[in-house]
Amino acid sequence: MSDPHPDVQRLTGISPKAYEHPADRAATAALKSVPYLDTVVRKLIELQYERALRQQFLAGAIRVGEDQLPEAWADHVAATTRLDLPETYDLYVTQMPFTNAMAIGAGTPMVVVNSATLNVLDVAELRTVFGHEAGHILSDHVLYRTALVILMTATGLNRIPVLGGLPLLAVRLALLEWFRAAELSCDRAATLVNRDPLVTCRTMMVLASGLPSRRLNLDAFMVQARDYEDWDSGWDKLSRMGTELQQTHSHPVRRAREVMRWVQSGEYDRIVAGDYRTREQEAASPREEAADAVEFYTERFRKVFADVGEGFGRAGSTVADAGERLQEWIKKR
Repeated sequence: MSDPHPDVQRLTGISPKAYEHPADRAATAALKSVPYLDTVVRKLIELQYERALRQQFLAGAIRVGEDQLPEAWADHVAATTRLDLPETYDLYVTQMPFTNAMAIGAGTPMVVVNSATLNVLDVAELRTVFGHEAGHILSDHVLYRTALVILMTATGLNRIPVLGGLPLLAVRLALLEWFRAAELSCDRAATLVNRDPLVTCRTMMVLASGLPSRRLNLDAFMVQARDYEDWDSGWDKLSRMGTELQQTHSHPVRRAREVMRWVQSGEYDRIVAGDYRTREQEAASPREEAADAVEFYTERFRKVFADVGEGFGRAGSTVADAGERLQEWIKKR
């Protein structure tokens, strides 16, 4: 369904810092502290993997526009308008039997949505997905995310286990850790687009099941989310962390709980009312950007690189040194 008045709910000039999840802020600060990581990420893209991805979608997917799936295009445009993005980006639909979407492209972003997403989600839920991807673009997640897509899909990585002094497996694990945190920010962006936190939770329920929401019970899903978070066993919680290491997204039940916790904090209502940081306003201080949780992510990244990099010379110790320097930098602020 098209949006006849997309400007009515435009959040003019909103900064992604206005809705950024603390875990995203901390993980990004820790990720940027890894020496040579940006060099590795950019080198992957320079190797023209990104051009190959674009060619793949141009040749084997459907480019959406006013004359191709116009209702989906209108929802995509409405999402970028609500978050006041500077332009509307290319949208592709690809044939995939599971619900998913992604925003990629280090230079010019594009959004790719699986066909199952269009088939299963209702209008409000699809708007939520487009809002989530618009959030990735506004938050400038696309550089690291494109590198992650390349590392998840490229073949022959065993033949080039080290690039720029870092083992690619460790780079992938660190990017996965960061991306799970970044997803939490974009769930908030999606909620600012659809203006209904329960629709965001309902979308999570559909993503978890692959079934239309009309066949499901949202109240039962939210009880399930509470039960999962309140699980007492420390061993089970440790096991969860192990299973999440290779996942791009946190579990839908956790994401639903995180959205509702944010809404209950009052931050959502404050932003909708027009009280939010804009892109023109002074950036947050380095201390605020890093936050206390950065030590947690720095330690996790340090362990990932140390464990994976044992056979690759200096990578593990290099990241350990970076973590120590970052913590010292924070203490001085």
